[in-house]
Amino acid sequence: MKLYLSPGACSLADHIALHEAGIEFDRVYVDLKAKRTDDGRDFTTINPKGYVPALEFDNGHVLTENIAILTVASRKAPQLVPEGEHGDIRLLEMLAFISTEIHKAFKPFFGGGSDAEKAKAGEALAKRFGYLAERLKGDFLFGDRFTVADAYLFVMLTWAKANGLPLPEPLPAYFERVKARPAVREALDHEKQEPAQRAA
Repeated sequence: MKLYLSPGACSLADHIALHEAGIEFDRVYVDLKAKRTDDGRDFTTINPKGYVPALEFDNGHVLTENIAILTVASRKAPQLVPEGEHGDIRLLEMLAFISTEIHKAFKPFFGGGSDAEKAKAGEALAKRFGYLAERLKGDFLFGDRFTVADAYLFVMLTWAKANGLPLPEPLPAYFERVKARPAVREALDHEKQEPAQRAA
């Protein structure tokens, strides 16, 4: 299994989740501007969309998109799914919220947006982070159990910090708690970055 990633990009969430799940995989780094892998291949022949993440299985099949790859990790490691009758559905709900309402809102910061566009995006992100902060009742998004959604949110918080966006309480402590997890430290070490850094 191979994970195609770019340091600090949203693929960091999948990188963390695969480590948390105890899945063995190879890392292939991608230059997103040149669309080349670190071993010289044209990345668009692997993922025609041209962006990370991409997960290549041993049979050659390729899966893209964070929600899909994070779901693979959670199915391999049920401990990364919230407990309860509808835990898997609640997890999907949270992943969709992070992807559509938070991840996409960062576009002006990484796509050369104007100051006005960045300000508007910052206001929207403040509301989204506020929504999660108000519902954070335990150590993680679903209480005391770390899930793949926490891996995804962690990356979004690194982007917020890198762009000087304030985080409402208790998200700063949550960020530090997730950052301290061995799987997170391992992924960050592999990508040779500190959490406040990011890549498009």
